[in-house]
Amino acid sequence: MGATLFDKVWAQHRLAEENGKTLLYIDRAVVDDVRAPQVLKNLERRALAIRRPDLAVVVQDHSVPSFRTHTGLGGSVFVDATREAARRHGLRLLDVGDPEQGISHVVLPALGLVLPGSTYLCVDSHSPTVGGAGAIGLACGSTELEHVLATQAMWVRKPRQMRLALEGTLGEGVYAKDVILHLIGRLGTDIARGVALELAGGLIAALSIEARLTLCNMAVELGARTCIVAPDEKTFAWLATLPHAPRGEVWHNAYELWQRLRSDSDANFDIDLSIDCVNLDPQITWGTSPAQVTSIAGHVPTTAAQAGLDETIWRRAIGYMDVAPGTPLAGTRIDRVFIGSCTNARLEDIEGAARVAMGRKVAPHVKAVVVPGSRAVSRQAQERGLRDILVEAGFLWGEPGCSMCAGGGGETVMAGERIVSTTNRNFEGRQGAGVRTHLASPATAAAAAVMGEICDPRPLMRSLGSA
Repeated sequence: MGATLFDKVWAQHRLAEENGKTLLYIDRAVVDDVRAPQVLKNLERRALAIRRPDLAVVVQDHSVPSFRTHTGLGGSVFVDATREAARRHGLRLLDVGDPEQGISHVVLPALGLVLPGSTYLCVDSHSPTVGGAGAIGLACGSTELEHVLATQAMWVRKPRQMRLALEGTLGEGVYAKDVILHLIGRLGTDIARGVALELAGGLIAALSIEARLTLCNMAVELGARTCIVAPDEKTFAWLATLPHAPRGEVWHNAYELWQRLRSDSDANFDIDLSIDCVNLDPQITWGTSPAQVTSIAGHVPTTAAQAGLDETIWRRAIGYMDVAPGTPLAGTRIDRVFIGSCTNARLEDIEGAARVAMGRKVAPHVKAVVVPGSRAVSRQAQERGLRDILVEAGFLWGEPGCSMCAGGGGETVMAGERIVSTTNRNFEGRQGAGVRTHLASPATAAAAAVMGEICDPRPLMRSLGSA
């Protein structure tokens, strides 16, 4: 029997086996600004040295103020404490103002610091994002991170495996975010519970690396422990442009190894599914879970049975979101739009939003914010004129970081306000107490911003600049 892609990467990093667990070597450990001060302080208290400081990166992302008016750029307690902790340990810090600073799961792959076949660890549930570049991303707790920094390895039980083959071609105005929302809505949040998920199929092959990163990011909402896409020639061409990717003979040797990173034809998966995504429409959530989703032309489920939910859960969701059973989502008035997060803050995402916003204005009653995922994305958006398009349309342009994803960045959203957001979660209170969050793609979010209500982005995309 052949090996899966996950089997191959796992075997290359396996150091020992004990009591059903594997001691797995970790190639790259990331420490974010929320955990860095305490994690690094604990290592000092225990007199433990960081084994491979050259393989650890400290990032400023969760606590970075979105705008300079919020306590001054880089002026939060966490930011300052992280800066000092990284300095004491001699760790590479992607600091506020650094040309390479940004959200961990955005900047590490885009810098070439996470390579195909490698392992990546961070105290953040969306660490599997890097699977879009052919790596295994694992989330861990703060105590586990301390262990990894001291040993460069982690005890972990090998998960079951699942393959999800996606077929079809995406139409205009339909993006990776729409695909993953559709999958979560169709399959539920438990289908991949705890598994290592491989995304495959013709649709995956056609997607850009940035789109694959988005899919792997939200595979967590399917329940996946990690998610990976086999690297291909598209991956290698993308890697060749990155600042810290291998060069010369090292690249040549790595390329030969990377080409073998794919599941064998006779590999066995515990769960093996195929889904056709042809004729998919833009998606948007109506409730308080990424699984409570419908097409942009859809309706709030009329009954709990129609939603596939327990009656109590269904009633709580529609009550919190203040939506009426059976009503269409299109036309629902909104208060805010947020385009950003480790899910949708890459250049491709900003391009989709700018395409909708070009020649238009944000509705007077809407506050719309764009926060790029990194300084590199911000620079590229400026160079391509995307930033100017969005700012001229009335969007506020923020400093790279996690920002409003979990109600941070210094932004305050009032209870009862309705926001269309490109983030990955819409749980009660996720973006603030009583805030009603609808998840959507950047294009759908931008369309809501200019129209002042939830709407289909495709008509706006077909009439570029005519508004």
